[in-house]
Formats: sequence, C-alpha cells, structure tokens
Amino acid sequence: MADPRLLTISGSLRRGATNRKLLAEAARVFGSATVVEADLNLPLYDGDAEAADGIPPAVQALADEIAAADAVVISTPEYNKGPSGVLKNALDWVSRTEGNPWADKPVAVMSAAAGRAGGEQAQALLRGFLVPFQPRVLSGPGVHLAGSSKEFDERGRLTSAQYEATLTKLMQKLRAELDR
Repeated sequence: MADPRLLTISGSLRRGATNRKLLAEAARVFGSATVVEADLNLPLYDGDAEAADGIPPAVQALADEIAAADAVVISTPEYNKGPSGVLKNALDWVSRTEGNPWADKPVAVMSAAAGRAGGEQAQALLRGFLVPFQPRVLSGPGVHLAGSSKEFDERGRLTSAQYEATLTKLMQKLRAELDR
C-alpha cells in the first residue's frame, strides 16, 4: 500500500500530552501515510440522550474516521491502573454506531504514563476493551513509555534509542499488517 490512511487516537485530551507526542513519533517512524488525529472531545455516553437525539455528529465522525483508516494507532495514559475515561467513553459511543468500523482493522496499542510501568496495566485493559470489536490488534512489541514527561526533547522527539527502536519495530509490524 503506497500511501495508507493512519488514524491516531490519544486517550488524553491535553494538547501537550505525552501520548500525543508518542503518536506523532509513531506516525513519523511509520513512514509515508496520510495521518489523521482523532478528536475524542465527545459528550459522555448517555443512553437517554442517544434515544432522544441519536448519535452525536462528533461520534459519527470518529466512527467514520475509524472505518476510513487503513490502520489505527492508539496511545493511552494510565489513570488509576486503567485507560482514560475519555478513551473508554469514545469506545462506548462508537459501539453504538451502525456497523462495526473496527472489524478486522489493524490496530497498534501503546501507552505513555508518568509511572515506572509506563501504562502497562492500562494498555492490557484497553486490549480487552477492543476484543468485542474484533480488530486485528498487534501483539507487540510492547511500547510502554515510563516517566513519559522526561522522554521527549524540545521538538517532541523521543530521546531514548531503546524506545525509538521498539516503536519502530511496532510500526514496521503495523505497516506489514496492511498487506495481510
């Protein structure tokens, strides 16, 4: 595939979030692609609101972006040993849209967190959250960026050769999955 469409999804809404920086680095090492950054600034899921008003346009836009993507990269922070509520809310909303935009979609999961495990538990739970959607979630290599606020330079580039090498392997594996 010459110029695939890569959707990046950050579980953090902060503009300067390390998960967003990690996704930018993932897109860079992925190589030539049309990169789209998902917007998870969505209303909280509420079945009554859905019944009254239907699927919000921002949710439908996210589902359409997932469907249009050739591959997806998700990066989650770890809040209280789990993925962010923002990310779980987005998954819950998208599950309410018509069809299943995740079905058989190649997906790479990673995490950046302040703690020394780098979001490993959040990432494990996120993988479980994705199971009902039946994407092709890559098994690794695992990218768990620990102490993430100290792992980027002023340009937003990873400073650790080890993290960059692991991220590069994961993105090479994701690119190879496109040809499957």
